[in-house]
Amino acid sequence: MTVRKVLLFGASGYLGREVAAALASHPGGAAVVRVGRSAPPGPGWARHDLVTGGHGELVDLLTTTAPDVVVNCVGLLDGTLAELVAANVTATARLLDAIPVAAPAARLVVLGSAAEYGVVPEGLAVTEDMPANPVAAYGVTKLAGTALVRAAVAAGEVDAVVLRVFNPIGAGLPDGTVLGRAASAVRSALTAPGREVRLGPLGAYRDFVDVRDVAEAVAKAALSAPRPDPVLNVGSGVAVPVREAVGLLAEAAGFTGRIVESDPVPSRSGSVDWIAADLTRARLSLDWSPRRDLRTSVHDLWAAAV
Repeated sequence: MTVRKVLLFGASGYLGREVAAALASHPGGAAVVRVGRSAPPGPGWARHDLVTGGHGELVDLLTTTAPDVVVNCVGLLDGTLAELVAANVTATARLLDAIPVAAPAARLVVLGSAAEYGVVPEGLAVTEDMPANPVAAYGVTKLAGTALVRAAVAAGEVDAVVLRVFNPIGAGLPDGTVLGRAASAVRSALTAPGREVRLGPLGAYRDFVDVRDVAEAVAKAALSAPRPDPVLNVGSGVAVPVREAVGLLAEAAGFTGRIVESDPVPSRSGSVDWIAADLTRARLSLDWSPRRDLRTSVHDLWAAAV
């Protein structure tokens, strides 16, 4: 069996670390070259910054490594408009420019976001064909990256797929996410008896998916022989009240104090009251379904946090 070479950008990030592990253990076999802004010396790593690096440097990297697959895990949740555009749009655009020149046969896998959908009808799992109307800059920039990939695929310039990831949770979850903030707040509260945990409103429903399940979907999209659909949802398929997920986190931590919902509503998705993924296409295109339930994911998140 031929081992496929994968060039993984953003390999040291929250999602990138899990994707690297899933690729390395995939039954089909993969030789992973991890790429980051900083990289340790030695084989298996390369240094490049998709945000600031030049076109020529990227072409040289692609030519030298000759990958069968390129995976882009570079992205930014929060920041200025310019920072979000650079990380979520320009980084993908650079790959779309360079791959046809230096690795025209390589498949490109890009991580999109459920934030691209914006407000959706409550109770109706969103399909990839539903209108995308993001409510904040993060979702707008992720949608712009997806639109560039769609256009390149339609023009026959690249073999590519965007995985629209819903709310990934797991070890190393950043504080920019609701459960990441909750984990940090609970950890601090446990050191001071009687301290409350203060968060924003927790009444919205979200689709939480284990980061390891996300990584397995990326590995399947990268290494599956048939060309997948250009956009695929990756979630759990279930909408859960954020309050329930935070309650599971408190249970895992043994925290019995008060959780007060007094902080401001997050601007990134505060107006989205309900969302869940329709996973039909991911099942058909990738033969993929999530394997871990929310309780397992939350307990593993807490175990890693402490």
